[in-house]
Amino acid sequence: MRITVIGSGYVGLVTGACLSDLGFKVVCLDKDEEKIRSLQEGVVPIYEPGLKELLARNRADGRIRFTTNVSEAIEHGDIIFIAVGTPPAEDGSADLGHVLSVAATIGRHLKGFKLVVNKSTVPVGTADRVRVAISHELSHRGMPLDYFDVISNPEFLKEGAAIDDFMRPDRIVVGVDDGVNQVKSKRMMGDLYASFNRHHSRTVWMDVRSAELTKYAANAMLATRISFMNEIANLADILGADVDQIRRGIGADSRIGHGFLYAGCGYGGSCFPKDTQALVSTAKAHGQLMRLVSATEQVNENQKTLLVDRLTQRMGSDLTGRKIAVWGLSFKPNTDDMREATSRVVIQSLLKLGAQVCAYDPVAGSEALIALKADCEHKPGLMDRFELASDDMQALEGADALMVLTEWKIFHNPDFQAMKALMRRPFILDGRNLYNPEALSEMGIAYQGVGRRNDLAQLLSFEAETASDVSQTSDQENRLQMINA
Repeated sequence: MRITVIGSGYVGLVTGACLSDLGFKVVCLDKDEEKIRSLQEGVVPIYEPGLKELLARNRADGRIRFTTNVSEAIEHGDIIFIAVGTPPAEDGSADLGHVLSVAATIGRHLKGFKLVVNKSTVPVGTADRVRVAISHELSHRGMPLDYFDVISNPEFLKEGAAIDDFMRPDRIVVGVDDGVNQVKSKRMMGDLYASFNRHHSRTVWMDVRSAELTKYAANAMLATRISFMNEIANLADILGADVDQIRRGIGADSRIGHGFLYAGCGYGGSCFPKDTQALVSTAKAHGQLMRLVSATEQVNENQKTLLVDRLTQRMGSDLTGRKIAVWGLSFKPNTDDMREATSRVVIQSLLKLGAQVCAYDPVAGSEALIALKADCEHKPGLMDRFELASDDMQALEGADALMVLTEWKIFHNPDFQAMKALMRRPFILDGRNLYNPEALSEMGIAYQGVGRRNDLAQLLSFEAETASDVSQTSDQENRLQMINA
C-alpha cells in the first residue's frame, strides 16, 4: 500500500516519517509552499527528538517525499490521512474548516477507491461530515459514491516522545462503521499496522463515533488527574504536608497508579487545553454539562499564576526593581511548542507587576520570543524588561528569585552553590518539584515548590508578613541571615 498524509504539521510529519520507516511509500501534502520547500531541503519546522534524522534517512532512501501537488498526492495514496489542524473557535469548539476543506479537495480528485482516515483530533460526528463533503463532490462529478470510506484513527502522541509512542504503541484505536466497504477498510488498516500486532494485538476496533470520543475522553481523563493533584498540592502547602509523599502514597494503589500524578504549575500544549474545551463545547451542543471537565480547566488556569502568587506573598505586589529568573519556556521538555505554555502567563504577570525577567530555555527561546511579543503586542513597554539568556546560569545573575517552569533534564541537577553565589537572594520557586527542599535548606536556599517547601521559604513568608514582630527566635534570625547572605 501507498500512503498520503495531508498536513505537514506535528501529527502529519510524525505519522509520515514513522510509516515511511516501516517501509511504506509516503507522500506528504501541504499547501504551504515555503514549508514544503524547507522539508525538501531537510529543514524540519518543529522540534521533536529524532524526527529530523528519521525524515532525512527515509527521504534519502526514497520512501518519503513532500509536495504541494494535490492531484499527484491524492492519486498516490491508497490510504489518505487527514492530519490538518483543528484550532479552537471562539466558543471553544474545534474549528473543522481545514478538515472539511481537505475532504472537499479529496472528493474533487478521486479516481478510484481511497480509504480516508481522520488522524486529526476531531469532535464526534466529524467523519460523517467528511463523508458528506466527499460525496457532494463525487455527485457533482457524476462519480460512484462507493469510491471511498471514512474511518477514525486518532493519534495518541506525546510531544517530546512522539516517535517512540508511534513505533511502540500501547494501543491503536481504529473506528470503522458498518457499510459496503467495512471489510476492505478493516483489512487495509490491519495490513497498515501489522508490524505492531505481531506479538499481541494492540489494535482496538470500534465504531467511528466511539473512536472519535475515545481521543477526547483520554485527554480529559489525564488532564483531570493533573488538576486533581494540583488542588491536593495547594491544600498540602497550606497544611504543611508534602505532595510528593502524597503522590507516592496514593500512586501505590493499583486502582490509581503513578501516571499523571505530578503536581505542577499547570498543563499546556496543543492537546489538553484545546481538547477539554472542545469536549465541553460538544456536550453543551447536545444539552449536557461536563462539570468535572469544566472544573479541570478552571483549576488549570488558576494554577498557572500560582508561582506568581507565592512570589508576591513574600515580596509584595510591586516588583519594580526586582529581577526574576525563569528556567524553561516551552510547555513541556523536548519540544519548542509554546502553545498554552505556563511561561507565557507567568512572564506577562511578572512584567505587569514591574519585574525584570531574564529567561532561558535550551530549545524554545526563539519561539518563546515570538509568542511573548504577540501576547504583549498591545502593552507598550512591557517587553522592554524581558530578555533571553544565553545559558541557565546567565539568567541567574543578580536575580531575586528563580522560577522553574519546564522540567528540562539540564535543570535537574544544577550547581546550587554556584546558583546561590550568582543570585541576589537564593530563592527558588519550583513549578515542577524537581528539587529536595531539605537539602536546599541546608545550603541556605529558600525553596517553594508546588505543595512542598522548606522552612526557609516559610521564614521568607514570615518576614514579609510580620516584619515588625521583634519576637522572632534567634534560630529564625540565623536562618534569615543565611537567606540574605
